Amino acid sequence: MTTYATVDPTTGEVVQEFATMTDAEVTVALAGAHEAYASWRAVEVKDRAAVLMRVAEAHREHAEELAALMVLEMGKPIVQARGEVELSASIYEYYATKGPDLLADEVLDIAGSGRALVRTAPIGALLGIMPWNFPYYQVARFVAPNLLLGNTILLKHAGNCPQEALRIEELLEEAGAPAGVYRNVFATTDQVADMIADPILQGVSLTGSERAGSAVGALAGKHLKKCVLELGGSDAFIVLAGADLQQAVTAAVTGRFGNAGQACTSSKRIIVEDAVWDEFVEAFVALAETWRTGDPREESTRLGPMASTGARRDFAAQVDDAVEKGATVLAGAVLPEGPGAYYPATVLTGVTPDMRAWHEELFGPAAVLHRVGSVDEAIRLANDSPYGLGGAVFTQDEAQAAYVADRLDVGMVGLNTTIRSAPDLPFGGVKNSGIGRELGRFGIDEFANKKLVRIP
Repeated sequence: MTTYATVDPTTGEVVQEFATMTDAEVTVALAGAHEAYASWRAVEVKDRAAVLMRVAEAHREHAEELAALMVLEMGKPIVQARGEVELSASIYEYYATKGPDLLADEVLDIAGSGRALVRTAPIGALLGIMPWNFPYYQVARFVAPNLLLGNTILLKHAGNCPQEALRIEELLEEAGAPAGVYRNVFATTDQVADMIADPILQGVSLTGSERAGSAVGALAGKHLKKCVLELGGSDAFIVLAGADLQQAVTAAVTGRFGNAGQACTSSKRIIVEDAVWDEFVEAFVALAETWRTGDPREESTRLGPMASTGARRDFAAQVDDAVEKGATVLAGAVLPEGPGAYYPATVLTGVTPDMRAWHEELFGPAAVLHRVGSVDEAIRLANDSPYGLGGAVFTQDEAQAAYVADRLDVGMVGLNTTIRSAPDLPFGGVKNSGIGRELGRFGIDEFANKKLVRIP
């Protein structure tokens, strides 16, 4: 049985528990989403856009409350939490303002007589399965384009952020989304499987682990349902000779330790060319050590607790495995005493293929630094991963940056910048990092019927 509970990660205290749905309630939720679809798809696009704009406004109006819930339920430092609320608002606003143009008919240049166009139409009720690490943002990037399109949403959020899940549902309702258009579901794993199998449901989007994505993808395939899977990442951050080292160090540390390292696009593997290795490592470690753990409610805290003691336990086991097998610890790697799910900013070198940290995603505040002798060696090491979400290349040589970027097996790459999500930029990866894209014009097409209209 799936458990939904608010557990304060700074103390481990169970604050509030929530009951899962009954099977009868799941049936009602599905039926409600299906019934609402018939009327919601008929609402004019401008009116659906107006609902999204009110959702954006509500996020900003209630920013402090929403951020405080994030601090409570998954330990995100308050400044970072406010930033996520604003990013979420900007996504709803983007689709409210730009989305209607993205749904305009596309007139085709055809060889035959007459005319033809492609109309972007909705497909029906969808299920979203969302994670805890960005509890508002992950929901926004799935919900905003699909509600604009005319689909309806059932949203199963992570078990450790139920209050946030309920608050999102309230914001949609207050913004004028009709009953059944958006519904939070505290569903069990078995109930999720039943929903995917139900003919009412037309698609499922999951952001989460590789294991969860494999299970959901198999179910979706079995029942011929469209799916989008945004899974793990072990992004390479490549620093080449001639890079602006101050810029690179700042970006690498921020990219690795923001959100306590619990981000799929975090710079988990930092690959540094030999010529700048010593200087980069010294500066990286010095800056990393300034990211001290603290109370996420304090304005000055940059590194709060991990989301749960269970997440910390699993992450610490990966770090311990590397250390026991000979990795060098340059900072951190010591489990702190006391309550909560805190873990220090950790820097490792000498990680080898026999260690879990070589190929597994490190979903916590630990950076692995690799030394390479050439650009091509950096590319080979970057691509030696089952994941292919994002990557970054730092060099002042534009031709060299383009050369590396073209050869990285990833869905997103930043040149002298890390990958940062924006409403108008597509987000997604290749290999075990998932299938499909979210955000921008690409995100609105994933659960759409690209309907051909032929006019002789």
